[in-house]
Amino acid sequence: MAAIVSYGAYIPKMRMGPGTKNWPNKTQRAITNFDEDAVTMAVAAARECLRGFDKSKVDAVYLASTSLPYSEKQAASLVATAVDLRSDIFTADIAHSLRAGTQALRMALDGVRAGTFTNALVVVTDNRLGQPGSDLEREGGDAAVAFLIDGDAAALKVSSSHSIVNDILDVWRGDGDRMLRSSPEEHFRYEEGYLHAVTTCVSGMLSHTSQQIADFDKVVLYSPDARRRGEAVKRLGITPEQLVEPPAGLGSSGVAHAFLQLIHALETAGPSEKILLVNYGDGADALVLKTTEDLAAVRQDRRSVAAQAEKGVPIADYYDYLRWRDLGPATLNGHRVAAAPHAIYREQDEVIRFHGMRCTSCGMVQYPAQRVCVKCQVKDTNEPISMSQGGGTLFSYSMDYVAATPDVPLLHGVIDFEVGGRAMMMVTDRDLDAVKIGMPLELTFRKFSEADGISTYLWKAAPAR
Repeated sequence: MAAIVSYGAYIPKMRMGPGTKNWPNKTQRAITNFDEDAVTMAVAAARECLRGFDKSKVDAVYLASTSLPYSEKQAASLVATAVDLRSDIFTADIAHSLRAGTQALRMALDGVRAGTFTNALVVVTDNRLGQPGSDLEREGGDAAVAFLIDGDAAALKVSSSHSIVNDILDVWRGDGDRMLRSSPEEHFRYEEGYLHAVTTCVSGMLSHTSQQIADFDKVVLYSPDARRRGEAVKRLGITPEQLVEPPAGLGSSGVAHAFLQLIHALETAGPSEKILLVNYGDGADALVLKTTEDLAAVRQDRRSVAAQAEKGVPIADYYDYLRWRDLGPATLNGHRVAAAPHAIYREQDEVIRFHGMRCTSCGMVQYPAQRVCVKCQVKDTNEPISMSQGGGTLFSYSMDYVAATPDVPLLHGVIDFEVGGRAMMMVTDRDLDAVKIGMPLELTFRKFSEADGISTYLWKAAPAR
């Protein structure tokens, strides 16, 4: 047997909508902050999914996305390192299609069923970039989800699946392109692409499994926008009681969109409910899932999608968003220099895994790690400790108004960690009016810089959500 035993979702705090100056649309969407991307969201979703589970038992990581920072360099290995998983595990990137998430999930299930892995982590993340002013920018959204697959227990079982292929240039991104392109002919793009694929796939699945659409308690449906979603619902005969509505104000989050709705449905689902999940991209996938009694226990310790959706913060100006994406006038001071690859490799325990040290003689925790304990002065008597396993509090802070950052002022905080120790860190996702000494913080993996094709990452603090 192989089934889903845990899940986690991450929705960025920032929003672009009616409250954003120069945003010429009535819709609202979730957007990554200037220091977030598909990798940082993946780390956040994976940490949420693994909350309460022994992460040392994870044997594989499948990372699904169409917007990873590298064309040639695996991102799953970076996510596994930042989550502080073992180094002797299998990692794989699944990319190039909006169906990458369902493909990764099926691969992980097959690996666990075959006995290749005891359990596997599936992480699905996207922050696609549409042309400014396009419908892809307007209807898009950023989010990440993660699922833990295990062979011994289950909160959600996958009983059957069906797929079809439909090779079509409806939405694409060429090699070297940053922004999405789409067919100018909407009828072709949606009628021959999305609507044809999802209706054909669901019809085939129902025929192969001798089921009817009415047999499902909930239906989770990928959709590029509300109009096409309504048309697909009508053609498939889905009732309002069955349809899982996507959380409002987030947009269509690429490979994560269907799974974000699935987690939203699981937050209110009872045991023994049958769920149909339909995903789209150069064809379609349909999966039949069934909840178990164990779902309620998993749900207790998870941040809900609804709560994350409700607590978004609108950015002040659309042009701030363009600058965050390097599409507007440059505001950074100085010259960005790429990090040295050997330094990134050498310092990954300290910077990526975020390991400090605990002195085994006196128990003192400090970051960064060093050979001599600052408290008892004993040398080489320490063990590594993950600084990110808890939160922290703001001991002191300062604001830098001339820092080389698009988010001026840069907030430098002195952080007291929950696991012990103190260090200076950058504070992100902050509301300057709400910053105060003693405020609770959480640790978050963020993007630091990008230059010469190298993306560098580190840990920051953020107000607890």
